[in-house]
Amino acid sequence: MKPEGRVGVAIVGCGLIGQKRSKALASAQLVACADIVLERAQALAKTTPGVVATADWRDVLARPGVDVVIVATTNNVLAEVAVAAVKAGKHVLVEKPAARSVREIEQVIEAAEHHVRLVRVGFNHRYHPSLRKARELFKAEALGDLMFVRGRYGHGGRLGYEKEWRADPTLSGGGELIDQGVHLIDLARWFLGNFSEVTGFAHAYFWQMPVEDNGFMLLKTPRQQVAFLHVGWTEWKNIFSFEIFGRDAKLHIEGLGGSYGIERLTYYKMLPEMGPPETTLWEYPRGDHSWEVEFAEFLEDIRLGRMPSANLHDARAALNVVEKIYKDSGYDHHT
Repeated sequence: MKPEGRVGVAIVGCGLIGQKRSKALASAQLVACADIVLERAQALAKTTPGVVATADWRDVLARPGVDVVIVATTNNVLAEVAVAAVKAGKHVLVEKPAARSVREIEQVIEAAEHHVRLVRVGFNHRYHPSLRKARELFKAEALGDLMFVRGRYGHGGRLGYEKEWRADPTLSGGGELIDQGVHLIDLARWFLGNFSEVTGFAHAYFWQMPVEDNGFMLLKTPRQQVAFLHVGWTEWKNIFSFEIFGRDAKLHIEGLGGSYGIERLTYYKMLPEMGPPETTLWEYPRGDHSWEVEFAEFLEDIRLGRMPSANLHDARAALNVVEKIYKDSGYDHHT
């Protein structure tokens, strides 16, 4: 049972991400867990006294005391569970990409609007301290007019990666573009705004599978600002690098902690005489608290009845980019 006044949370999907979410509930209380592998749900439930575990996610939607549902499943059921949760009167945090296709996510948008429930999409990268600081500097106009963004994100997979669920388009909806690519697209939109022109290429260079292991994007705003982005499952050494170029200064975010290296933000300020810039460096070695900061903000969204800052419309915009590049590259992952 949850203590009086605390928001009750159910987690659907108790793998790695569901476990991370369970440790980052801020002031909320875990009350139920569901996973198609019952043992996974039971293992997660044991971390908190009184939590119910089930193999059927529909059971948790009917439980009293569940106010918010976190959907951390494979991509093929993200939209289905989110729609059902909203119809059951719950607010929802659904992990990115929130659906396998634009068509699927539009069903979630329609349900959320009809049932007047809030849905936040798990774009947790916005809540890393380096990116929050970058956003603060951007809003303070410390960069001048933005010109373009350059981003790289990737890892090297592992033995048998081509046999995992992300390599099955019926489960994933696509490969690296819909996996890590949507994070870069979302961050680029966060700074540059909507993209009116989308070009790119997706291809499987290394892994023998029906989805792409690399995606290349050139995205342009109506003001001719550009996001030049690359995501890959062939980096071998994990990498995250995101650069924001303004007329007066540049920001460079690199590392996400752990195997991606220490998280850093570097601010390069152009001097009137140009030449070597004035450089300020921030390091964030204390680990990844983005999940908890993100969920605390969602609880505040619910309290205030305000639209989450990372929402279904942001996810749909990212999926629009992904689908356009899949179409142009000859992939037919659409569902």
